[in-house]
Amino acid sequence: MYGSRGAGVRASVAVAGAALLLAGCFGGDGDGGDEGDRSGTDITQQPSDTDPFWVNPEGNAAAQVAAYEKAGKDEDAQLIRKIAEQPTGEWIGPENPEQEAKGYTEAAAKADRDAILVLYNIPHRDCGQYSGGGAADGDAYRAWIDGVAKGIGDRPATVILEPDAVLHVVDGCTPGEFHEERFDLLKGAIEKLGALKNTKVYLDAGNAGWGDPDKIFDPLKWAGVEQADGFAVNVSNFYTTEDSIGYGKQLSSKVGNQPFVIDTSRNGNGPWTEGDKDEQWCNPPGRALGEAPTTKTADPLVDAYLWVKRPGESDGECKGGPKAGEWWPEYALGLAKASE
Repeated sequence: MYGSRGAGVRASVAVAGAALLLAGCFGGDGDGGDEGDRSGTDITQQPSDTDPFWVNPEGNAAAQVAAYEKAGKDEDAQLIRKIAEQPTGEWIGPENPEQEAKGYTEAAAKADRDAILVLYNIPHRDCGQYSGGGAADGDAYRAWIDGVAKGIGDRPATVILEPDAVLHVVDGCTPGEFHEERFDLLKGAIEKLGALKNTKVYLDAGNAGWGDPDKIFDPLKWAGVEQADGFAVNVSNFYTTEDSIGYGKQLSSKVGNQPFVIDTSRNGNGPWTEGDKDEQWCNPPGRALGEAPTTKTADPLVDAYLWVKRPGESDGECKGGPKAGEWWPEYALGLAKASE
């Protein structure tokens, strides 16, 4: 994601993790029971009455817990469990969308939970910045969405659709010649995924520090937000839940009172306001985990607090961090410690 407004995100899924998913290595009792990860560490699902979303027992955080336990670093292992035992977004990669979507939703369904899937493959993605890339063209993107939809099938899924895609039209980062195509692709994705029996689709709508409701509401409508289940705010960012609710409610009033979800994964201490303004979004120090994922929120317009961004994965190669989306255990520990 881009510049001072967004945050780097995971644009692909680890091949090993996807292979394990497809092999059907996950199981669950549907009642919040323990599930072993690939290293034998028990990872617990959250109570489904407040948090119906799936905890991936094969995630990077779970593997880090196992590594710390093996090394005798029990205190660090317990800190990382704060991340490992919360549901986070599964970012579908560009190469095998059907297999990945099927693997994640099947594993979630076996645990009687909903998978959170993040789709981030729009052509001309991120304006060539840390998370640049995306599908080669419109036809490739439509085929990719078709694969995701086929992989999900009738299984429950909550989809976060294309972080930054609409905002980069509004801020002029995406060249004007691609605007019409982008709106068409987003509308098509909402239509395709929205037709699935148990899938909810939330179109990304920026955050409280990047996005003027008066400027974004028309582009969101052109992208089909009123046909979606709602929109998502604060994806991969740090604005407080209170600020995010305020921003979301302003925007909702302009798009047919649509509900919304908030990424609370790293907003416990709010945004960082020091240093280079153009880099405040990227791996800021001193941040903390936010409210745990739940459907029990502070406002009826907020469908859920979600951890769309995976805490502990880098925003990009800044402040000593690895490439966008790569696991960074030191940063994960910092988030967990700051939320004690």
